[in-house]
Amino acid sequence: MKRSTTNPRNKRIKPTLFKECKANLAISDPDKAAEDLNAALEDGDKEVFRLALKNVIEAQGGISQLAEKSTFNQESINKILSGKANFELYSLDALLQALGFNLAIQRVS
Repeated sequence: MKRSTTNPRNKRIKPTLFKECKANLAISDPDKAAEDLNAALEDGDKEVFRLALKNVIEAQGGISQLAEKSTFNQESINKILSGKANFELYSLDALLQALGFNLAIQRVS
């Protein structure tokens, strides 16, 4: 079951609107970036997460800078972000670590 996504004013918005809003948002603050990535995960749509990840990457210097900090080349990152390549949990973890984040498991309350 998909959870509702909220905007900064805590109003419910539809996932399609969430995608459009996030497409226009550059996240440069690490705390805001983490919040955005978590909201995208909660949405349950992998395309929403890809879009959020792309926004964070762009805000932190772009694909070329991420490629320098990670084990991925620019072509691989582009394929992941375009949906042309599936990324495994370990690949996601490596990308997130290069962006200054880590994966965490949290118990559902």
